Amino acid sequence: MLGAIVLLGAFATYALASSYLNMTPIGYTDLFEQISSGCSTNAPASCHNTTRETNLCCFEAPGGLILQTQFWDTNPSTGPSNSWTIHGLWPDNCDGSFRENCDPSRDYTDIAGLLTEQGASDTLAFMQEYWVDIDGQNEEFWEHEWSTHGTCYSTLEPSCLPSGSPKGAEAVAFFQTVVKLFKTLPTYDFLAQAGITPTTSKTFTLSTLTNALKDATGVTPALNCDGSTLNEIEWYFNVKGSLIDGQFVPIDAPSKGSCPSSGIKYPPKSGASPTTTSVSAAVPSRQRCIRMLISPTGGSGSLPSKGTIHASTTGGLLSTGTWSTQTLATYHFSGTTSSFTMSTSKGDCGVSDGQLRCGSGVSASKFSAVTSGGNLLLSYSGSTKFSSERAPSGTDEETVYTDDSHSETYTLSIVAS
Repeated sequence: MLGAIVLLGAFATYALASSYLNMTPIGYTDLFEQISSGCSTNAPASCHNTTRETNLCCFEAPGGLILQTQFWDTNPSTGPSNSWTIHGLWPDNCDGSFRENCDPSRDYTDIAGLLTEQGASDTLAFMQEYWVDIDGQNEEFWEHEWSTHGTCYSTLEPSCLPSGSPKGAEAVAFFQTVVKLFKTLPTYDFLAQAGITPTTSKTFTLSTLTNALKDATGVTPALNCDGSTLNEIEWYFNVKGSLIDGQFVPIDAPSKGSCPSSGIKYPPKSGASPTTTSVSAAVPSRQRCIRMLISPTGGSGSLPSKGTIHASTTGGLLSTGTWSTQTLATYHFSGTTSSFTMSTSKGDCGVSDGQLRCGSGVSASKFSAVTSGGNLLLSYSGSTKFSSERAPSGTDEETVYTDDSHSETYTLSIVAS
């Protein structure tokens, strides 16, 4: 049985949360009773090791860039009017790429029952108010967050748990940790402390919002918008030790997110509340944690009609689909972020024998794009990882492979032009 956690009340106050965020790193052992990982927190933080770590029960890898994501839903509204709500806790890789759905054998259902059976009913009660789906399908939302992201944490592998732990104990620990971390991040209060509250009569600049959040926490998060309307925040961390009881080290977001530099709307929660539907209903129309924006045109994060493709390390793609540091080619995109084709002045782009090529006679392949840290990442067959034999320099052109099996790995970002 997982030990019952000791909650701080309906919501952590601004003062308490602010004090914890300004104490780097964040630890929970003094606040919460929970299962013990047996791991030390004296080792390097995730993504900051200088030698290869072999004990991945006590070192989070490869997903050591951790995002605590929150929503500001206004129509329909979700959660209390004076609080953002939980989206999830995502283990991105250190280079900004990510894995999903890592262990289908642990795609647990009936999360509410699992939490109740293992003594985490207080966690469940909090989730029912602060971790809610915009379509009212909370159970499917929680199941999706666990199966898509929770199963990818190395420190939550069942073999890492104490002997005799019940089935699903790692999922219970995941939900407990997400709730505990969220309680130290009252975004609404951070903004209100700087005089920024929801309004229909004014807009804000990105710097005004991020400066207020940095003043409160010491770090700058990423803010995402639906057009010009603020609707999501990403708080970034590395972790020392296990996700179960390790220390979360707050860090600046690697990119600014999708909000524009000015004219940002922060409306009050005035829409209708979501209606709860049966857990056995069809898959919700808005899968809350899939980072795919399906609008084909307009809005930050949507698929542009044309643009350049940049590598996360250096350079980007030329018109033949090769990787180079020379002037990047213009790519044309047709479709939506969930499925599109692309072409250049040389012709259609496709994948053959694991290699990306563009040119006449090439059969067009279907690609997708996902947002991560404000970047629109090119994806093929569900993976955002690409690789080459070596990094290019000068006039070199390197073949791009649609996997990470070669010595130089990277992600590819689509930048509108």
